[in-house]
Amino acid sequence: MFSERVDRLTSSLIRELLALTQKPDIISFAGGLPAREAMPPLDLTALPPDLSQYGTTDGEPELRTAIAAQLSDLGLRCRAEQVLITSGSQQGIDLVSKLYIDPGTPVAVEAPSYLAALQSFRLFGARFEELPLTACGIDPDQLRQVIQRQRPAFVYLIPTFQNPAGVCYDAATRAAVASVLRDTGTPLLEDEPYRELVYEAVDRGPLCAQLEDGNSWMYMGTFSKTGIPGLRIGYIAASEDVQPYLVRLKQSTDLHSNRIGQWWCARFLTDADYPAHLQRLRAFYRERRDAMQAALTRHLGELADWTLPHGGLFFWVRLKGGGDTRALLVRALERKVAFMPGEAFFANASAGRGAFMRLNFSHATPEQLERGLAVLAEVIREQQEQPRQENVAGVVAI
Repeated sequence: MFSERVDRLTSSLIRELLALTQKPDIISFAGGLPAREAMPPLDLTALPPDLSQYGTTDGEPELRTAIAAQLSDLGLRCRAEQVLITSGSQQGIDLVSKLYIDPGTPVAVEAPSYLAALQSFRLFGARFEELPLTACGIDPDQLRQVIQRQRPAFVYLIPTFQNPAGVCYDAATRAAVASVLRDTGTPLLEDEPYRELVYEAVDRGPLCAQLEDGNSWMYMGTFSKTGIPGLRIGYIAASEDVQPYLVRLKQSTDLHSNRIGQWWCARFLTDADYPAHLQRLRAFYRERRDAMQAALTRHLGELADWTLPHGGLFFWVRLKGGGDTRALLVRALERKVAFMPGEAFFANASAGRGAFMRLNFSHATPEQLERGLAVLAEVIREQQEQPRQENVAGVVAI
């Protein structure tokens, strides 16, 4: 009845949790929801009437020009003609999946990686080659070996405040990874939704900026983390050999992204207050990050390991005693606390990955952070005590 692809269709645990976590009595660390009070106002009073009509697939020229100028400032050799406006950056992932992936196509991804990207790649039949993350990024030598051995269709990386791990590649790793991609001619899909949410000085230079004219590259961004996520406006810029195919794929998908949202984003990006808005946003989220760091130390210091993220919206936490964070989620939800189990962020199943969890700090107030993490510590201790109680019961029975 349906296509064979439907057998690979998986649901997103994040989206399934979203409806539940929007209830007022739930403390949610699950999604990557920006804080409503940190969003800019949605002012549509000067909306041009001609935006009621259909638009071009590529996107509104004013917005594409502004994005290209911003990317050029970051070192990318990018003209407005190379920018495609998308319905959120998630659509960029979908278009790249359609362009490159057939059943069995190898794709190299970080371990862990962005859940919704894995979901899209898997739907089209990707065979995953994982690149384990360290505190500095992936291992460039391992990347070279994977490329030489498996010849992936492309490499998908989130080098700046990675989702879910919060890792930011250092300058040496960025240069070495770019060198491997240049040498091997492997296409790169670089996802940068969090680059503007920076709380300490770190290297954020795009990998695509270090590639050469003969390299195929795609660079994705979004206005959902700095602007208004409900507008669903993102973009994908690409090398000239790739960009025309992405446009044709979008034509067959949704004709064009909504013009009203594009108009708002163009004004937002070019407004004189934009740099000051980013500074306010960073200060707001830095305060919440620091509040979660303090609460984690108080409540989970003996139970888990983590690294303070220098940007983005997430802590990546590993339970010291191991455990099953999917089962832990069930217990936590019973007490009105939600988070994302870490196992879903890995492309391939492997022992020990059930001990990870991703905690978002942007959507909860400092008071909610404190209460929610206290509850989470309680259910972790209960889960770790359960096997001991079962073992004692077994000894008594014998």
